Amino acid sequence: VQLVESGGGLVQPGGSLRLSCAASGTIIRVYTMGWYRQAPGKQRELVASISSTQAIEYADSVKGRFTISRDYAKNMVDLQMTSLKAEDAAVYFCNADVESFAGGQIASWWGQGAQVTVSS
Repeated sequence: VQLVESGGGLVQPGGSLRLSCAASGTIIRVYTMGWYRQAPGKQRELVASISSTQAIEYADSVKGRFTISRDYAKNMVDLQMTSLKAEDAAVYFCNADVESFAGGQIASWWGQGAQVTVSS
């Protein structure tokens, strides 16, 4: 299974960015997909997640500013980020819980990370 992210970059405070992630490979079913971030010197933290039943969770720090969405047919997840702040700067990682063969265990996979820089 591979998770490929796109859409990171440099944005000014108050600006917007959209991250996308596509899962590919041997996939029977994708359960929860989500976005995490890790800033220098800090632990990786959950930003937003969306389950196979469309249950959505956001970190308190991004509620009202970030929106997670998912294309279940294409195994893709997007993160629309608006009103970006300096403290949102981090490497953003896509995560997916995937069943790779029928009856098999669900494994958690990570993308390579996308840098988001918020600076004027």
